[in-house]
Amino acid sequence: MLRVMVALPLAAVLVAGCRPAATEVTGSSAQRDGSIVPNASGVAASSANINGIGGAMPAYYDGKLFTINFTELPAGGESTNLARNGSINNIYQSDGCMPGGQMFVSVIDAIPTDGFNPLWREVQVVFANPRNCRQFTSDDQILAAAASGLVTLVPTTELYRCSVIGKP
Repeated sequence: MLRVMVALPLAAVLVAGCRPAATEVTGSSAQRDGSIVPNASGVAASSANINGIGGAMPAYYDGKLFTINFTELPAGGESTNLARNGSINNIYQSDGCMPGGQMFVSVIDAIPTDGFNPLWREVQVVFANPRNCRQFTSDDQILAAAASGLVTLVPTTELYRCSVIGKP
């Protein structure tokens, strides 16, 4: 009973940030309320509070660009979920890679309707040779690069709560 009383509020917090469907980011969308402004590549960038829509950022999924919003769980929430939750998705990031002088755009391995869980574990993509740094657009490309030795995948202990959100 105590487990249910603890788990229920945690589940409510995790589900609250999720949306039932994801939408692809396309081209240079017009801003709705001034908080989301597409950059030169048409990718949404934001200057608002990072705990709300201000935390929105681009991410690739199966070759398509989406807008995501995530918040890191507190350290206790991360370790507990990593130890007990076997269905956490991955968000691939490469802090040391700047393809074409631009930030590496994160790659996610699920969206709503395709095996999505509201929790993502950060996995760092480390290039064996920094000169081979490039942008991947799908988890399949990243896994193939890891299998070939082009990159090493380093799971972190950082765990984030969803969401894949609609067009900016």
